[in-house]
Amino acid sequence: MKKLTTILMMSLTAGALLSGCGKNDSAQPAKPEATPAPVGVASKIVVGLDDNFPQMGFRDAQNQLVGFDIDLAREAAKRLGAEVEFKPIDWSAKEAELNGKRVDALWNGLTITEERKQNIGFTAPYMENRQIVVVVASSPIKTKADLAGKVVGVQDGSSAVDAVQKDAAAKSIKELKKFADNVTALMDLTTGRLDALVVDEVVGRYYTAKKPGEYLVLDENFGTEEYGVGTRKDDTELLARLQKAMDEMKQDGTAARISTQWFGKDIVK
Repeated sequence: MKKLTTILMMSLTAGALLSGCGKNDSAQPAKPEATPAPVGVASKIVVGLDDNFPQMGFRDAQNQLVGFDIDLAREAAKRLGAEVEFKPIDWSAKEAELNGKRVDALWNGLTITEERKQNIGFTAPYMENRQIVVVVASSPIKTKADLAGKVVGVQDGSSAVDAVQKDAAAKSIKELKKFADNVTALMDLTTGRLDALVVDEVVGRYYTAKKPGEYLVLDENFGTEEYGVGTRKDDTELLARLQKAMDEMKQDGTAARISTQWFGKDIVK
């Protein structure tokens, strides 16, 4: 009997201990959940660009990315409290790079067109540009009409392609030859494999000024266009924040200062 009583007491004691442990565990406070990052706040903005497009975005003698658009983008990112990364891309595939989320913005002399608006969200225009015609100084070509039967070069994926194709002069051109970049096109122009080059004025003037007397810019051009910053159409938060930063830069004179550094005057729209 005594043995049975002892066993019973030991069982009750163990049960009480186990019950106490269970009660203490259930009283433990739940661990707080991690606070999510604020929605819409980007810590880094990846900018896609053609790194051979002076004076907008190109590489200097030290192979560093420099240019008007580079400085604008850096200043805008600073105001947004974000890091900026510049990613050279195939400019003819820029929309695929953007919508494939390999870049967040296109900021490199991007012309605003109705066609591009279908797939890209644009800021308000910040610069005007023309598509000029460059020939060698000895060329007999003096007007757009003289391009009849000639081989004309353009950068593939650039707005120069559309500008030429929409012009009446396009019907008489022998061939519209597309190049990966304008530097290669200018080389072909110099060697005679190309009769003329249609190019953004900011680029064409830069290269022709470096070799005075070698090239001639025609008085006629293929139209005026406007540059804007492009984002994915559904990325309205980034677009709005970039627009706000650009507006502030125009108002406080920062954009004008950067423009004067690169072009000698304020050409910001």
